[in-house]
Amino acid sequence: MIQRGLKRLQGRLTRHQRTTFLLASGVSTAGSFAGLTAKGWLLMEGAENPFLLALNFAMLTLPTLVVSGPAGVLTDRLGSERVLIRAQWALLVAAVLGAIAIPLTVGPQQDVLLLLSTLGIGVASTYELTARNKYVALLVDEPEQLGPYLASFSVIFNVGKLVGPPLGGLLLAATGPTLALSLDATTYLFPILTLLWLMAPHRERERRSEKGQASNLFTAWRDCGERLRHVLSFTAAACLVGFFHPGLAPLMALELLGPSPMALGLFTSVLACGSICGGVLLQRNAAAVSRRPGWLLGSTTLLTALAQLGLSSQAGLAWSLAMAFLIGAGTASLLAGTNLIIQVHAPQVLRGRMAGLGQIAFLGGGGLSGLAAAFLTETLPGGLWSCLAVLGSLGAALGIWELLRHRTMRLS
Repeated sequence: MIQRGLKRLQGRLTRHQRTTFLLASGVSTAGSFAGLTAKGWLLMEGAENPFLLALNFAMLTLPTLVVSGPAGVLTDRLGSERVLIRAQWALLVAAVLGAIAIPLTVGPQQDVLLLLSTLGIGVASTYELTARNKYVALLVDEPEQLGPYLASFSVIFNVGKLVGPPLGGLLLAATGPTLALSLDATTYLFPILTLLWLMAPHRERERRSEKGQASNLFTAWRDCGERLRHVLSFTAAACLVGFFHPGLAPLMALELLGPSPMALGLFTSVLACGSICGGVLLQRNAAAVSRRPGWLLGSTTLLTALAQLGLSSQAGLAWSLAMAFLIGAGTASLLAGTNLIIQVHAPQVLRGRMAGLGQIAFLGGGGLSGLAAAFLTETLPGGLWSCLAVLGSLGAALGIWELLRHRTMRLS
């Protein structure tokens, strides 16, 4: 009887596989942000060095500059499902390394292991995100469902950002960092089990590339077309000046709310709330937004930059949290919108490599942005607030330039 009940449950989950996969990804994301919050606080508490925080974020994002190309090529050649499953196992191993670092080491050795854990997660997540972007097209029944479903991952990702940091802060305050990092490791089991037992994708739809020169990253860049190349180039520039807040979130929370793990959780949750609102708006208008890349890129970059300038004014706690909300909305819409555009409008055989190029643009640019922001924070007289003003001004100019020159660009 129990076996029949489990089979019936498995059948129901398979019939609703898109929702099942989305929820499994959300659980994993929440655990990941709980672990990232714990790591950030441990590094901040030990050294109070913004460069160490920026390095932790760079370890998560900069591997995309090296790994995204091979990840895209491998996804298009081997198939998205195989690469996705292997990447999930690698994420589990890297997260376990962070969990065991706490009881086994102290001081600089612990910092090194935590950074190595973040590096492993950064490499594995590059493969995971690249393969997942192509894989989700195998789960939809009709092509027009792809855009809204892709945008749904932005929403569920940011819900994880909302739930994970307060959970990580609560676990840090109540039980210490080991439990928070252990939770991070455990949640990677959910997508693994889902992929192995519950998914029934349309594998016959996938188009794989052949071995040889035609399957490299340069071919995808050349064959995707001038407009998609512009989308990728502009996104990289926008992230370089406006996507540093994930790396410096502990320092920003410290300056705004005070020295508490729960303060970090609150600050990152406000960012996540803005990201959720941006993601929902994008999901509901996926078809229209994907056809107007210039308007999307320019408006989201300008919104983020104006919020950074508003935050630099130090006009009070409520105002600062409102600006953090807008930063979350602007950056989430930019990143999810770019991913939506390049996946919907690229040929199926290129989508793995296009996902890799997208990650190079926004995560690689974000990693460099975090290091640049840390440098400006350390060298400018006003510290963090001057850094926000400088990068916000650059972002505003970039957004206005895009709106003036490409707001009428259309994709069929």
